[in-house]
Amino acid sequence: MGGNTFGKLFSITTFGESHGKGIGVVIDGCPAGLNIEQNKIEIDLQRRRPGQSKVTTSRNEADRCQILSGTVNGLSTGAPIALWIANTNQKSKDYNHLEQTFRPSHADYSYFAKYGVRDHKGGGRSSARETAARVAAGAIAKMLLSHFGVQIQGFVYSVGHISLNASSTIDYAEIEQNLVRCPNSEVAASMVDYIGQIKKEGNTVGGTVKCVIDGVPVGLGEPVFDRLNADLAKAMMSINAAKGFEIGSGFTGSTMLGSEHNDIFESKDGKVQTKTNFSGGIQGGISNGMPIYCKVAFKPVSTIMQQQASINTAGEEVALDAKGRHDPCVVPRAVPIVEAMAAITLADHLLRARSSKL
Repeated sequence: MGGNTFGKLFSITTFGESHGKGIGVVIDGCPAGLNIEQNKIEIDLQRRRPGQSKVTTSRNEADRCQILSGTVNGLSTGAPIALWIANTNQKSKDYNHLEQTFRPSHADYSYFAKYGVRDHKGGGRSSARETAARVAAGAIAKMLLSHFGVQIQGFVYSVGHISLNASSTIDYAEIEQNLVRCPNSEVAASMVDYIGQIKKEGNTVGGTVKCVIDGVPVGLGEPVFDRLNADLAKAMMSINAAKGFEIGSGFTGSTMLGSEHNDIFESKDGKVQTKTNFSGGIQGGISNGMPIYCKVAFKPVSTIMQQQASINTAGEEVALDAKGRHDPCVVPRAVPIVEAMAAITLADHLLRARSSKL
C-alpha cells in the first residue's frame, strides 16, 4: 500500500495496524546532534492515548515508545530514527460481526473496493490507532523546532454547537486541566456535559481543533505546489475523521472586503510585521513571520451504538448493531495529532528553507 510517507527532507513513514503487534514510524532526515528527550515523546503519547477519560474510548493502551535506532547517548546521529509502540489491549473478537459487513461512513467499504481484502479488526490500517506513530514522530519534530524557537499549541475550539468565540478568554494553562483540552474552563465544562449526553444516547459528535504556531521564521514554504499552507492542509486532512481545514481568516475571509482583509505592514523595533493577521502568518504560500493559525474540522466518529442499516460483502441489506470501544467525540484526542502534523510539516519546511539561498 502506498502513501505511508509524508515530508521531503524531514520525512516520516508509519506502519502497523490497529490490532496487529504494534505500530511504528521511521523518521528520516532529522539532523545529527538533536537532544532526543524520551519523556517528551511519552507526554504527547499520553495526551493522545485511548482510555484517558470518560469522554474517550475505553480501550486502554499504555502507549510506551521504544527508540530502536538513530540515537546515541540521547543525541540523534543523523541516521533514520525508528520508534515502536506495542499494542497490548486489543479485543479483536469485538469486530467479528464486521468481517462481512460494512459500517456506514467508515473506511470499510472503500478499502474493500480498492484492495479486495481488508483487516476488519479495529479497522486495521484505517484506524486512528495509526496516529500514535505520528504523535511520536511529531514530538521529535517539536524538539527540532524548539531549537529554532518555534512553538506549537493546539486546543479544542468547538464540540458540536458549543464553541469558543472572538470574545472568549483563552488561557493555555487551562488546556490540560480539563477533559476536552479547551482553553476556557466554562466552555470546557459545557463541552464535557454535552459529550456525556451524546454518549448516553449511543451517539457521537464532531468538533474543531485550532492550532497556533509562534516563532515561525520568515521564508518557510515553496512557490506554487509546495506552499506552506498547502502542505499544512494536506497534513491535517490526512488525519482520520478530518473533514475541513482553514487557515487565517478561512471561510470568514470570503465575506470581507479587501480594505478590511489586507494585513498592513509596519516596522516595529526594526522588525517587519503586520497590524492584523488575517493571512494567518502565510502569504504567497511562504511564512511572513507572524503567528500561523489554522483550524481543523472533525466529523462525528462513524461507529455509533445504535442500530443502522447497511450492506454486506455480498451486497445484501443488513441491520448493523455496532460493538467495540469507540470515542463519543474524537476532538480531545485529536489535539496532539494536529500539533504533531503541524510540527512535522514545519520541521520539513524549516530544513528546506535553509537551502534556499547563500
